[in-house]
This record gives sequence, structure tokens and C-alpha cells, in this order.
Amino acid sequence: MSRIDELTDRIERLLLRHEELRRTNALLQQQLTVTTQERDSLRARLSAARSRIDALIDKLPQVAGAAAVEPDDDLPKT
Repeated sequence: MSRIDELTDRIERLLLRHEELRRTNALLQQQLTVTTQERDSLRARLSAARSRIDALIDKLPQVAGAAAVEPDDDLPKT
């Protein structure tokens, strides 16, 4: 095989590999976009859930220390 034929073969293989890598990169970019959108959606849902929990906590009655808790008659006294 002549030197030119070898170079031609190598160039053709490089071109094929380049095209494969371009397709792989495009697929990875799509996956990254989808994953980023999913992450953003989950962050928004988490934020909304935190807000709802904070609102529920704010609605709970305030307890002023342990004195507000009634003693349990079933517990033995020490």
C-alpha cells in the first residue's frame, strides 16, 4: 500500500470518528438540557414545598417552654 493510500485511509477513519463524536456530543447536549430542566423543576417543587411547610409551621400554636406541657400522670415520680 502506498503512503498516499495509507494517509487516505487514516483521513477517512478520522472523518468517521469525528462524525461519531459530533453525534455523541449532540446527544449529550440534549441529555444535559433535559437534565438541567428536570433539576430546575425539582428545585422549584422543593422551594414550593418548603414554603408550604413554613406556612404550616407558622400556623402552629406557640408553646412557651416546657411549663406549657401538661405532666403525664402515667409516669412514675422520681
